[in-house]
Amino acid sequence: MLRRPFLQLGGLAALAAWLPVARAHHGWSSFDQGRPLYLEGRAVEVKWRNPHVELVLEARQPLVLPADLAQRTLPAQSAAVDGQGLLAKAQLPTRSDRRWEIELAPLSRVQQWQVPEITVGTELALLGFTFSGEKGAAVFRAEYLFLGGKVYGMRSSPT
Repeated sequence: MLRRPFLQLGGLAALAAWLPVARAHHGWSSFDQGRPLYLEGRAVEVKWRNPHVELVLEARQPLVLPADLAQRTLPAQSAAVDGQGLLAKAQLPTRSDRRWEIELAPLSRVQQWQVPEITVGTELALLGFTFSGEKGAAVFRAEYLFLGGKVYGMRSSPT
């Protein structure tokens, strides 16, 4: 009789431990990959950990597409990504959120790219995606990270 409450409590504890990770992690299918967006600003919060590196970006105001964005050279990565096509189609978000929750790649992949650790105050830019119709929270899945004069792919490993 005493065993059942402990089993239920154990199950609830396991669920509670899993919930923050499930809330934070979004698969690629949740994002509108037909509408690449450009963001630029500074990191105001950083979580350098798995399941993926996360940060809160305070967007530069006013946000402007760089004139050279479509001509930027992108690194080769193991996934088949039409990076040049994404750069050519890039646009600014229509929503006016000042802060965005950014999802980068898993920590192991960020380390393979040798991305320097991002800290609070780091200036960076991103090309990626948000939810279809820009509905819901200001969450952004990065395809490319522009940091310190370098570009890093987030979809897969470098080749």
